[in-house]
Amino acid sequence: MASTVGRLLLSAASLLLLLAPLAAATDVEYCKKGADYPVKVSGIEIFPSPIARGMPATFNISASTGDEISEGKLIIDVKYFGFHVHQETHDLCQETWCPVSTGDFVLSHQQTLPSFTPPGSYTLTMKLTGEQGKQLTCIVFDFSIGFASVADN
Repeated sequence: MASTVGRLLLSAASLLLLLAPLAAATDVEYCKKGADYPVKVSGIEIFPSPIARGMPATFNISASTGDEISEGKLIIDVKYFGFHVHQETHDLCQETWCPVSTGDFVLSHQQTLPSFTPPGSYTLTMKLTGEQGKQLTCIVFDFSIGFASVADN
């Protein structure tokens, strides 16, 4: 019995080591240093990391709010080596449960980048606006797109 438990623990630990490269915690900065945004972002995880061209990537953004949010927009702006390459807008309620209650919540955005996307480092700016366009938060973070991908094979 003890050896069975030991094997299960070893298998679980091995699985965690295999999955670790799939998730990367990303450093987050606010767009305006010292700004007191109503929504505080505590972290971002990206699956997989680096992102594979032509394959789905998930961005999980952990945040908290002191006020209920009933509606909003998520505005994403992407730069590659400082040059603007992409912008899109999403309904907040498509990215998380609405209304967003006070306390902690997660925005989960999935994106499939075209297979012709150049590999390298990108910078993403994400703005969250609420009712009447009130800015709730603005963050900036970097992510990478790998040189090879499953879609290339």
